[in-house]
Amino acid sequence: MQAVRSGTQEHVSLLGVMIGQTRWLLNLQDAGEIVSVGAITKVPLTQEWFLGLTNIRGNLVCVIDFANFQGLSPTQIDKESRIIAFSPSLSFNTGLLVSRVMGLRNVAEMERQSASDGDAAPWSAHRYLDRDSHVWTELNLSVIVQDPRFLHVGL
Repeated sequence: MQAVRSGTQEHVSLLGVMIGQTRWLLNLQDAGEIVSVGAITKVPLTQEWFLGLTNIRGNLVCVIDFANFQGLSPTQIDKESRIIAFSPSLSFNTGLLVSRVMGLRNVAEMERQSASDGDAAPWSAHRYLDRDSHVWTELNLSVIVQDPRFLHVGL
């Protein structure tokens, strides 16, 4: 309570989402709108993980199946699936298909994990372990938009 009164308690909230079967954390400054999955128009001659285009409030947004992008099984779209649009500040009209939005997570209440493998993707900023022993990986959207493989959606 003293830490709260004095303002010294760290409280860093990130948006928790399920992408495939893994838990991810997104910086709220990089994430834009969260919308239900509507019609997605396929684009020919694109990677399997590039699902196509959707209309979010009059803007065409590319939809990426991030689980599939990582080489995992394609994400099944159901009633809990959402598209997390990238923030306009990233100047990148893209959204990630997520299996489920799990709400805000305070990383100050999690245990930061040490880097275990040297080949972790540069956009996988940090890993955390929560009270329930779930591993969460912070996804840096401002770094992923610079990844050459992410940028090259054509076959």
